[in-house]
Amino acid sequence: MRKIRAIELFAGIGGIRLGFEKVFQERIDFVFSSDIDKFARKTYEANFGGVVADDITKIDAKDIPKHDILMAGFPCQPFSKAGLGLGFEDIRGTLFFDIIRIVKYHRPKVIFLENVKGLVTHHGGNTMVVIRKQLEMLGYRLHVKVLNSNDFDMVQSRARIYIVCFLEDYNFEFPDGVKNEKPLSTILEKDIEEFILSDKLWEGTLRRTSINKKLKRGYKHNLFKSDVTKVNTMTARYYKDGKEILIDCGKDSNPRKLSPRECGNLQGFPRGFKIVVSNTQAYKQFGNSVAINVVTEIAKKIKKVLK
Repeated sequence: MRKIRAIELFAGIGGIRLGFEKVFQERIDFVFSSDIDKFARKTYEANFGGVVADDITKIDAKDIPKHDILMAGFPCQPFSKAGLGLGFEDIRGTLFFDIIRIVKYHRPKVIFLENVKGLVTHHGGNTMVVIRKQLEMLGYRLHVKVLNSNDFDMVQSRARIYIVCFLEDYNFEFPDGVKNEKPLSTILEKDIEEFILSDKLWEGTLRRTSINKKLKRGYKHNLFKSDVTKVNTMTARYYKDGKEILIDCGKDSNPRKLSPRECGNLQGFPRGFKIVVSNTQAYKQFGNSVAINVVTEIAKKIKKVLK
């Protein structure tokens, strides 16, 4: 049986790939991947081998191998609340058209896209209209849904939009998921004293939270006990102060940040996944990645219809 050939654009550290490999196993062959970030490429290559291409805007579509599935977690900053929200007015937003350029040339059977849920309402929904129109003009049938990782046996609440496209009119349905009941403690590691906040950092965090509360601004820290079953979304800025998810270490200790390994656990990465960069880069990489459990369940549904 011929293997399914896949490519991963804006690959990051390969979170989408891991989800599909878990489902298709030896039946899938990743023939191309790219990412502009040199540190992400280093992590990707350490875990999957091969060579990750650089800037996709400089790669001609004809130089990309033929493939059946195109996967892309294209840059989300133009559409997220954390960014300026400029969308296609932001140069990163135009990277979607590099996906279109490659799709138009290769015509893969399946397209899998992931982005922040803000894409749905950006510019009054017009950004999503453009995305849908571009793909439908190429003959694709779109299936679009916002799914939350907390509904897929994960402690993290991470709502993302998933877009699955087929050239054929398959009867595809997104997975339903099951509400997470596992406590935060299941992703925590031992011997993490080095990640306890210093007195200076903790006092500064409390001070900023107090000031912004009075000014009705967004900044606040979020403290969680290890028995909770739901925590906030981890972002690429987590390395700064960890305010999104701080672990309560008891009354005799300052709270602590998650370690990079725990951030990987939170996203569903296997514990054997190699971390070959600095802590700062690892925090950014896991924060920019995907909820692997969700990708896995969607991949199961894709595999079912492709049969």
